Amino acid sequence: MASVLSREQMAERIARDLPAGAYVNLGIGIPTLVANYIAPEREVILHSENGILGMGPEPPPERRNPNLINAGKQYVTMLPGGAFFHQADSFAMTRGRHVDVAVLGGLQVSCSGDLANWKVQGAKVGSIGGAMDIATGAKQVFVVMSHVTREGAPKLVSSLTYAVTALRCVSRVYTDMAVIDVTAEGFEVRELVEGFTREDLERATDAPLRWR
Repeated sequence: MASVLSREQMAERIARDLPAGAYVNLGIGIPTLVANYIAPEREVILHSENGILGMGPEPPPERRNPNLINAGKQYVTMLPGGAFFHQADSFAMTRGRHVDVAVLGGLQVSCSGDLANWKVQGAKVGSIGGAMDIATGAKQVFVVMSHVTREGAPKLVSSLTYAVTALRCVSRVYTDMAVIDVTAEGFEVRELVEGFTREDLERATDAPLRWR
């Protein structure tokens, strides 16, 4: 029986696709793990909206600095040439479209690239954070999430049923079953996790899929 990718495997898969020299924002959750899998020689410059540019991977416990955390309050390291600045300047970078790629978690993505990632259906409260600014300001948005909910409901859908974060912003989706591009014609499967079939993915997706 096929096994879905772990959180770490999804993060490693995304890290391979980040172009050298790119300025990349990592959202809270699985996206923060991406920092641990970027090869140093590729020089991907990581941005955190609490005011950091040039983040490195998570430090070992003995090297944790309580004053050096990302927007998700996780310990990080700094690479040579890294910088700190006011949070308002950090969001100005995003709003000014100086971030090449944002890697965000998701609750749902529609086939037109709409993103929902701050509140589940029926919840009284959510946690929007800076996701609206980041999703609309980054030049590309990569979303990483499980392909279905714990109850087995698809997260890739024809139309969002959860509260919208941003419209037509998602470029690519990385799930524990596949890598899927969002195109003008809808979802296009770029890569299928080994062990799964086309039928498996189609059953787990509530939208048409095109295949390369």
